[in-house]
Amino acid sequence: MLSTRARTLPASSTAALDAHVKALLADGADIINLTGGELDFPTPEQAADGARRAIAEGRTRYTPVAGIGPLREAIAQRLATRWGCSYEANQIVTTNGAKQALAQIFTVLCEPGDEVILPAPYWVSFPHMIALAGAVPVVIDTADTGFKLTPEALRERITPKTRVLLLNSPSNPTGVVYDRSELRALTAVAVEQDLVIVSDEIYGDLVHEGATFTSAASLGPDVAERTVTIGGFSKTYAMTGWRIGFAAAPAAVAAALSAVQGHTSSAPSSISQYAALAALTGDTDTELARRAAELNVRRTLMTDGLADLPPLRLTGRPQGGFFAFVDVRGLYTRPDDDAGTVARDLLEHAGVAVMPGRDFAAPDHVRLSYAVGTEDISQALHRIGTYLKTINERSPS
Repeated sequence: MLSTRARTLPASSTAALDAHVKALLADGADIINLTGGELDFPTPEQAADGARRAIAEGRTRYTPVAGIGPLREAIAQRLATRWGCSYEANQIVTTNGAKQALAQIFTVLCEPGDEVILPAPYWVSFPHMIALAGAVPVVIDTADTGFKLTPEALRERITPKTRVLLLNSPSNPTGVVYDRSELRALTAVAVEQDLVIVSDEIYGDLVHEGATFTSAASLGPDVAERTVTIGGFSKTYAMTGWRIGFAAAPAAVAAALSAVQGHTSSAPSSISQYAALAALTGDTDTELARRAAELNVRRTLMTDGLADLPPLRLTGRPQGGFFAFVDVRGLYTRPDDDAGTVARDLLEHAGVAVMPGRDFAAPDHVRLSYAVGTEDISQALHRIGTYLKTINERSPS
């Protein structure tokens, strides 16, 4: 009964594990959940007020497929002032979360059999989105180059079928941020080889002290004219449940994306669009700065704590986002061990839920979220430390 695509498509492992842990918590289990990809901050009051006003004023009808004009204009303005990108409102398509923008853009850009360059480790949904569009993910392992794709590795994997270069900076799950020179070198290859660049920049506002974010489309007209920038409100504004994302693209690509959306989901919720508009146009800078400072405190607490928990090995201090990526091979005791078995043991014996890296193409790593409060982070680190001490005491000397 099912199509081949449906039969071979796994459920999202991140969503499934997070849901499983939340179900255990609802049943009273004593678990600290470090699997999630959403901050515990509330939606800014300005955004909530915008939604309430929209309801009170009866703005509850269909909107244009690409979104209401004022929101598209505000997104274009923010991309210009914050990230140095030159997009017009007609180049913006609002979507039901950044995930939908990504899923639809591969349908717009790729013919069956086209290849999409995908650096690994990667976000779990990327290869499946590509495959659902009939394209082929060409995975390039970056473990030996600091989890960053190099121009040399990119060139080696380009074929006549290569159509798209997919970038994600700041990265989920690794937390790396490409600096301007690194990004310029990669985009130069894309321009030379006539590739389209899809740049997932959903974490672009969440860059920590010591790193600077660069948007690919800000690198000049030759890059911008072939770049699709993906962003949204889920991370910056802690609006995951509102489901508002966007794609900023060359006008012809934006028009095609809007056409696809018109035949599938249509526009995002009108109420969510007005909430997003209020978040962009309201006075949220002070609150966002406070949250950024708090997130940096959490990152420091998490990374410093992990440094004191050998044989866990933090693979680089995260520069953006809210994930720590940890090599757990030092905990292997059985031939078939991987990060999945380590994650299972931490859940069962330490009461800490972490995300195993198999579906990130990193089977020896786990991802720990520091999107939770400092008390939960401290308690999770304490529990992991106690568990590791128990293991060491059981080990023969």
